[in-house]
Amino acid sequence: MISEFIYKYYIDPITYDNSYNIVNTLTYAFILLICTWLVYRWLELNHISIDREFVFSLIPWVVFGGFLRVVEDTGYITSDLHVVLITPLIYFLIFAIAMPVLSGSHVLEKRGVISSWKRIFFLTGVVLSGATLSFLIWFGLTHAHLDLLVAITIMAMALGTSGLLYAVIRYGFGWTYIQDRLYQILIFGHMLDASATSYGIDLHTIPYSEKHVVGSALIDLTGTAFVMFPLKLLVLVPGIYILELYRRDGASGIWYLILLAMIMVGLAPGIRDMMRMVLYV
Repeated sequence: MISEFIYKYYIDPITYDNSYNIVNTLTYAFILLICTWLVYRWLELNHISIDREFVFSLIPWVVFGGFLRVVEDTGYITSDLHVVLITPLIYFLIFAIAMPVLSGSHVLEKRGVISSWKRIFFLTGVVLSGATLSFLIWFGLTHAHLDLLVAITIMAMALGTSGLLYAVIRYGFGWTYIQDRLYQILIFGHMLDASATSYGIDLHTIPYSEKHVVGSALIDLTGTAFVMFPLKLLVLVPGIYILELYRRDGASGIWYLILLAMIMVGLAPGIRDMMRMVLYV
């Protein structure tokens, strides 16, 4: 009975890359919270500062994760190893790659070999993202499509809606703190996710589908994937407000990690979905 439950709700959705269900969705959300806290404690114990530069140094790794997920979508990896590139296993894979780089560069900084471990960590993420994107471009040119107009359209949608949301929050609500670049990245990441989902389901020539439980239910209810935009607003606007209250209470390190986690769950899927549609995979 237990094994059937595990296979039905956890193993089979990963093995066959099926849609999410309420059980694994709640489980992965809980795991994300626990992992965020554990990383926070590890960083504190190792006297690694969790600040603005730390978050910026991790952004390329989020982009790398989005690109790497598309490698699995291409079907280029035919062995059973492809499952490590499927959520949630891909998060552990990125973590396993990132942590040695972070630890090693931090040690080198303390020994005076390098001036800033965060710069090295940032550049490593950029190199990995560039290498993965290069593979995807090669795959598109040789095995699939490479429709840059799709990328331009989705990016235009994301930038336009991000600008509109920023204007409403900044000038309509009067929240001047939205000028913080990290909040702007958060908004763009989730608008990119909403734009890619909306375009892929309603406008792309390939019939893509939404795999997340809440998004899928709302799309079925309304008949359009553009419902993702109001859904994002229902999460983003109060989320930003609560984050700012939390920051003003004096919580800094954990605030940065929570904000990073929120950026990650929007930006990484947005990049993945956009690249899938560019390649028609």
